Amino acid sequence: MLQRMLEIRYCEERIQELFLENVIRGTTHLCIGQEGVSVGMANVVDAKRGDTVTCTYRGHGHALALGLPLRSMMAEMMGKEAGCCKGKGGSMHLTDMSIGLIGTFAIVGAGLPITNGAALTAQIKGTGAVSISIFGDGTVNIGAWHEAVNLAAVWKLPSVFLCENNMYGEYSTYASTAPVPNVVDRAAAYGIPAVIVDGQDAEAVTETVKQAVEYARAGHGPTLIEAKTYRYKGHSRTDPATYRPAGELDEWLKRDPINILADRMKQDGQLNDSQLKQLTEQAQEAVQEATTWALEQPYPPLEAAYEDIWV
Repeated sequence: MLQRMLEIRYCEERIQELFLENVIRGTTHLCIGQEGVSVGMANVVDAKRGDTVTCTYRGHGHALALGLPLRSMMAEMMGKEAGCCKGKGGSMHLTDMSIGLIGTFAIVGAGLPITNGAALTAQIKGTGAVSISIFGDGTVNIGAWHEAVNLAAVWKLPSVFLCENNMYGEYSTYASTAPVPNVVDRAAAYGIPAVIVDGQDAEAVTETVKQAVEYARAGHGPTLIEAKTYRYKGHSRTDPATYRPAGELDEWLKRDPINILADRMKQDGQLNDSQLKQLTEQAQEAVQEATTWALEQPYPPLEAAYEDIWV
């Protein structure tokens, strides 16, 4: 878990640098600070069994946690043919069904109905597979969220709804856009279980998601999970996040998910400072190697624009 969290952190930092250097174009939404949710969730997903995941445009960490290779990620960011979507998806449209990732979605709430579709397929075929939808706190004000949660509850679909509540929907605070203090408060309207988990504690996320997945596999229907977390960077690369109160970021930095896991491992005798340094260096080297490799890859030819198009 720790190794993967370090790789996600340094990959995101490198992606930000490459955007500023104009090597990567468009826009991007970084998950720095939210790695605990990504890795904690991915620990439970069994792609070989048919489990699937949909997530948001802030999905680099989810993809990497599920097993997307760093090379594939970096190449896709650069629009290279070797990327997971052959350079056509970019930052907000990643997919790799071999790891269970149906896709990251640029449209807020778009993954929720698709999660239910995958869950319905599993239910009809009796595969025992579960589909997880990851979304932000702003998504719970989208019509598709209510429709998806209601349908999953009525049909008892094997869906798990995992909210990454990082306190901000773009530039608006959660408190300014919701009439209830917690996202999970909405679950009562649909008669489904709901739980709040510390999103900065990867192990706690794993245990919470595991329970929800087991509940869904047993045929009991969906669970709503609210992971309290925080994004260190702005909404996107052009956002300086000046709307945040002074000192708020500093307080969250004290509960960094990487440090929480590393400190616990040290206390349990599973890790020492020398080993942590080695893991950190390995993660940095892996990210740099993937970056160098991706830079050397070709862009797709013009005729590729007409390939992989489904109408």
